[in-house]
Amino acid sequence: MELAVYNISGKETGRKAVLNDQIFGIEPNDHAIYLDVKQYHANQRQGTHKSKERNEVSGTTKKLKRQKGTGGARAGSMKSPVFVGGGRIFGPRPRNYSFDLNKKLKRLARKSALAYKAQANGITVLEDLNFAAPKTKQMIELVNNLNLSDKKTLIVVAQSNKNVYLSSRNLERNKVVTASDLNTYDILHAQNLIVTEGSLSVIESTLLK
Repeated sequence: MELAVYNISGKETGRKAVLNDQIFGIEPNDHAIYLDVKQYHANQRQGTHKSKERNEVSGTTKKLKRQKGTGGARAGSMKSPVFVGGGRIFGPRPRNYSFDLNKKLKRLARKSALAYKAQANGITVLEDLNFAAPKTKQMIELVNNLNLSDKKTLIVVAQSNKNVYLSSRNLERNKVVTASDLNTYDILHAQNLIVTEGSLSVIESTLLK
């Protein structure tokens, strides 16, 4: 697959970028995508939820009433879950929700997500991006020039660039990631990808191991 390369003014440079069919042209695997996104969400959970059970709440263990002859069940402690202020039955405890996935499966998931974006014409190739100083206005102009101002956009750069990152930090619809840190969730969450020329080779070297 070949795509035209644009400059920051939103005009074609006359060059073509070749997207590797082993990544952007594969048959997407939906189950791999599901597992990778599920792991991403699981890893975001803090798992610090906690409620007190009956052995952890404070309260008297004195008999509340005589045990027989009342017509009701016996009650031996105010800490019982059936009373207001008592402990909770099987309440949540701190736990780690993260789980492991095979590296090959995670690579397949990323390739599948990129293939979906390629099929939907949701990828724009941009010549290498660099700002002399962090300016949010420059990033807004770039997105407007590419007619993507009304879309959630993921900007993929070859290597970490502080000025580009700071220029997009205040924009709700834009996010900047390096090609080596690209993940399935970010690809699917964005409506359009702006991929720099230099990042294509990084994506290939990462996903075609």
